[in-house]
Amino acid sequence: MLKVKALLFDVFGTVVDWRTGIAREVESIAKKNDISLDPFDFADAWRAEYQPAMEEIRKGRRSFTILDILHMENLKKIAPKFNLHNLSDDDFEFLVTAWHRLPGWPDSSDGLSLLKKKYILATQSNGNIALIVNMAKFSNLNWDVILGAEVTGHYKPEPEAYLKACNALNFKTEECLMVAAHDDDLKAASLQGMKTAYVHRPFEYGKDKLFDIAEVNDYKGNRNWDIVSKDFNDLAFKLGC
Repeated sequence: MLKVKALLFDVFGTVVDWRTGIAREVESIAKKNDISLDPFDFADAWRAEYQPAMEEIRKGRRSFTILDILHMENLKKIAPKFNLHNLSDDDFEFLVTAWHRLPGWPDSSDGLSLLKKKYILATQSNGNIALIVNMAKFSNLNWDVILGAEVTGHYKPEPEAYLKACNALNFKTEECLMVAAHDDDLKAASLQGMKTAYVHRPFEYGKDKLFDIAEVNDYKGNRNWDIVSKDFNDLAFKLGC
């Protein structure tokens, strides 16, 4: 059994289903404005701008900027492609705050409650604090503490994002377990001394991009996860909750 005191969670894709949530919200706006689009293509296109926008900040070409602002900029960048460029300011704002209303995966709420019986639960997300707070209320995500990117002033996978989050909890990195559905996040956390738990989210990018958990278990490459789990309930079981 791992001797950790806190579980730090990636949020987008690991805790919540961002793709379905964004597709649902843009579909309602498109219908309201009599616009035809593929809502999942839109969600994918918007999400594709996520890392490049943060990379400008990581590389020092731009000062730290919260994700809500980056989401608005990215939305306006892709809007013409989907004939959304003439939306009202209110509709643009509605879509940006769609990231605050993302649904949790079916096991997320109950699984977090199980894990909370034994461990401190914190977010380790690139999302800003207001975004993650609103999401927690919307999807009944019972965190002990919300560590938005403003707390560290850095975006993952920068080392400071992990180090400062653990420090904010007054724990050593080896006392913290990074929980994520993404290899790059877990690898970056492990390089800073954190323990790692992979959670399988096969539907994050849609049913046409599925992969089986057997592929994860059989993959030797650079992965060195301490725990591999099917969902949060399985993670709770493996952590003795």
